[in-house]
Amino acid sequence: MSTEDEDRATEAYRSRADVYSTERGEGPAVVFAHGTLMDRTMFDPQLAAFDDEYRCVAYDLRARTDQYDTEYDLYDLADDAVALLDAKGIDSCVFVGMSMGGFTALRLADRYPERVDGLVLVDSDAVTHEESDREQYGQMVEATREHGRPSQNLVAIVEHILFGATTNETNQDLVKRWSDRWRSYPGEAVYNEVHSWLERPDFTDACADIDVPVLAIHGEEDTSIDMEKAEATVAALPDARLEPIPEAGHSSNLENPEAANAAIREFLTDLY
Repeated sequence: MSTEDEDRATEAYRSRADVYSTERGEGPAVVFAHGTLMDRTMFDPQLAAFDDEYRCVAYDLRARTDQYDTEYDLYDLADDAVALLDAKGIDSCVFVGMSMGGFTALRLADRYPERVDGLVLVDSDAVTHEESDREQYGQMVEATREHGRPSQNLVAIVEHILFGATTNETNQDLVKRWSDRWRSYPGEAVYNEVHSWLERPDFTDACADIDVPVLAIHGEEDTSIDMEKAEATVAALPDARLEPIPEAGHSSNLENPEAANAAIREFLTDLY
């Protein structure tokens, strides 16, 4: 990716912040970044729960915007987040990131520590993927790019990657609402999105330098990122705790919002 492309994409978050984000409430800022194949609406349950006390901003990362068509990495996404904060006049915030959004949160705290009051990692970690997973995901998104859209077969697989067994069994409306969306995504957007994190180096050692409070919430049924990786991440952070979320998989804040919101509210109350 050229420097010009990087500047163009990041600058879009300054000039089009209102297009790429949803904002509700007043108070200390809480900013929400979604995971792969999701969008900012995955945090609707959190905006509804917290906009009575906090300035809540949920935004779309590049893959869900018109900036999806060039290569980028997690530090580019951290730069985008800062551009959004600048545009919103937010000096610092609690940054909530789900999966890829959590990978971004850690890089944001690493590169721009003054912009972060605390982190909430939702079904995320500091550990890299195993080689077998990288190969599988790489093949899946290469086929998606060639096909032009996610295939029905891929969507069926992803339903069980992004949602836990309980959700797949008891909340098919939620699963279908998202799987219908996935089928509409441009293949190039999915390819670049996954490759932003697929080959990321292990970040565990760098966690020692993140000196803000961190809450990790993690679905007990998450098969995409095992609970053990969340535990290892929390152990590597100076001030962090882990809250398992029952009856939820890789999208725990969406699958069991009551439990997720209770943990996040306690964290925000303690911090602010």
